[in-house]
Amino acid sequence: MLQCIFLLSDSGEIILEKQLTSHQVDRSICVWFWENVISQGDSFKVLPVIASPTHYLFQIGRDGITFLACTQVEMPPLMAIEFLCRVADVLNEYLGGLNEDLIKDNFVIVYELLDEMIDNGFPLTTEPNILRDMIAPPNLVSKVLSVVTGNSSNMSNTLPGATASCVPWRTADLKHSSNEVYVDLVEEMDAIINRDGNLVKCEIFGQVEVNSHLSGLPDLTISFSNPSVLNDVRFHPCVRFRPWESNQILSFVPPDGLFKLMSYRIKKLNNTPIYVKPQLTSDAGTCRLSVLVGIRNNPGKTIDNITVQFQLPASVASADLTSNYGTVNILADKTCFWSIGRIPKDKAPCMSGNLVLETGLERLNAFPTFQVGFKIMGVALSGLKIDKLDFKNLPSPPYKGFRGITRAGKYEVRS
Repeated sequence: MLQCIFLLSDSGEIILEKQLTSHQVDRSICVWFWENVISQGDSFKVLPVIASPTHYLFQIGRDGITFLACTQVEMPPLMAIEFLCRVADVLNEYLGGLNEDLIKDNFVIVYELLDEMIDNGFPLTTEPNILRDMIAPPNLVSKVLSVVTGNSSNMSNTLPGATASCVPWRTADLKHSSNEVYVDLVEEMDAIINRDGNLVKCEIFGQVEVNSHLSGLPDLTISFSNPSVLNDVRFHPCVRFRPWESNQILSFVPPDGLFKLMSYRIKKLNNTPIYVKPQLTSDAGTCRLSVLVGIRNNPGKTIDNITVQFQLPASVASADLTSNYGTVNILADKTCFWSIGRIPKDKAPCMSGNLVLETGLERLNAFPTFQVGFKIMGVALSGLKIDKLDFKNLPSPPYKGFRGITRAGKYEVRS
């Protein structure tokens, strides 16, 4: 049972406070939390569950906003974390983003949403589909009317129809002029390459995104040609667990619009699509840097948006870097950003130049880590493939489309 929820800005200021039970949680708990964030660094802020002298704290961060919940009683920690994630997702959907100004401009709606999402410390209604029927999202017309009439409430006087449905994530009697559904495999590759060029770690974190515009109450099933590669799967509440457990088939009644059907992880991959080879040699107060980029394993699709970013060591006083392809920018905080885009067919992109060390230093004593970015449309590098998508309870087969997208996540090359 949660006793209080706080929303904190990136400076530790309390943006919003919602007491959930008769037990009042003092604001001093936020002061204790933020002092520990400052003293212990970002590692403390990343911890999802924290034990303070008086309370258990649960926290997540989204776009510079910290969602902090407190309790003095034992409860499943994952329930608290999942609820805070639901609150963040709903606010992001309602407000069109998450930042301090948006929350302050829409205090009334935020409090109304929290009133419906949690009752006496226990999660109640967290489905966006039902909440939209109960509380109208903010728009310009509602803001003008609230100023003119003085009525700032967005609450509906009617009970949402989905509350009595066995599929509360879907509005009853949906009708679309054309039935269509699109399925995307969106994957992020995390990789670490050591200074010898050996692949230390390579994993893919992916999700199945579905954009559904289907009339009535359709029943869908998705099967994969190679589901055995999947690890750590996590499902949307609409997925029936028994078909997956027995046959690795996703059986579900979809929400309307875009939603994340499933997330997964694929471990211990053996190759990466591109290589980045840095070389550093230092002597007599200067350092010569050369970075070569090329395609290691051709995925069969164009690799776009290739970037290489790194932080110049603190011992570097100045840098003069150029490239034979793309653009190189060095920011005031000593961040170097090399934008390549697509790799040309006639040459391998190379960035090179000299780093001048601070006075008194002969050699570079700290070596940078290179962060690599890329995007590949039309392919899922994990090898996961959708075998087929079947429909029930539809008068005619809808239009359907499949697509794979792979981009770099935490892709590090050490020098």
